Amino acid sequence: MSLTSNPVLVSAVLSAVLLFTGTVWLWPRLARRSLRAVGGRIGLLLGTQVALFAAVGLAANQSFGFYASWADLFGQEKDQGVVVDHPPGGGPLEVVGSRRVPGAGGAPPRTGGRIQQVDIVGRTTHIASPAYVYLPPEYFQPRYRTHRFPTAVVLTGYPGTASALVDKLHYPRTALELSRAGRAKPMILVMLRPTVAPPRDTECVDIPGGPQTESFFAEDLPDALRTHYRVAQKPGGLGIIGNSTGGYCALKIALHHPDVYGAGAGLSPYFKAPIDATTGDLFQGDKALRNHADLLWFLAHRPAPDTSLLVSSSKVGEKDYRDTLRFIERVRDTGRTRISSIILESGGHNFNTWRREIPAALEWMSGRLSGPWK
Repeated sequence: MSLTSNPVLVSAVLSAVLLFTGTVWLWPRLARRSLRAVGGRIGLLLGTQVALFAAVGLAANQSFGFYASWADLFGQEKDQGVVVDHPPGGGPLEVVGSRRVPGAGGAPPRTGGRIQQVDIVGRTTHIASPAYVYLPPEYFQPRYRTHRFPTAVVLTGYPGTASALVDKLHYPRTALELSRAGRAKPMILVMLRPTVAPPRDTECVDIPGGPQTESFFAEDLPDALRTHYRVAQKPGGLGIIGNSTGGYCALKIALHHPDVYGAGAGLSPYFKAPIDATTGDLFQGDKALRNHADLLWFLAHRPAPDTSLLVSSSKVGEKDYRDTLRFIERVRDTGRTRISSIILESGGHNFNTWRREIPAALEWMSGRLSGPWK
């Protein structure tokens, strides 16, 4: 059974309940001072604590998507997955599965939209990554058959799972509901995690001698989408949004590549790539590359790009609140780059907070992207 499956969670909860009940029931019999009784008490307490910890941990993992599999949990995921050879004629994007949009019931694609599971391979970076693509109902309707649709790339945090964007953060369902309510135009969503070279956290950096992650998102991904879907062909129709690490990536890529992305939204982002055990040495001692990845430094020392940005934070519960205010002021000082914000009174760095922000963020994104157009 997979780490994120409901049977595993139910088994852990039942084990915790049974062990707790057994401890209460057997405690009088184990109240003696014999070695056997003491050992029994220790065993029951230890077993109950372990079962309770496992149940809480599994529930938290299902809610926040920290680990995708047992191998991921125990650090055994070693497959870099960056180079894939394809036979002649193969494209950079392949559809490997399809499913209904959560919340759309049994509606056909032309009324409920569709989610496709795809594999993407970068033509220039050779980075390979799975993704989910939400196609709105209009994509399948005859009157829109020649139209191209505004598109938003959606990124998770680290380590994150792309499926969490669908099942936990509800991006497709929210986009469908906003469109039906007339609050947002029909958009294509391309959902994936920024960890394209697992288990390493590349922070969407072109690492010297390593994965060229920024180039994958700035060049290869838009190219792959254009070859397979009716997506925007101009910057005004393509945006990028993410939470946490994905939020940092979204803001950075929008700032660095305004000719590709017309808008970028960071939910609970940070503004400078960390260096730790998960990232390794991202910049190989290259100070210019490190500065380029520091968003506050970039805004202070490089020409302001013509793009729109959105950031979110909370006055209580988010560590980045003061940095977010500094970023907003720095962008405003440019006089060219546009900035908007979502500031909650309270909210932690978690899925519940981001679910509160996603509807407004998608509505904002829809207002900055043009299309659909023929």
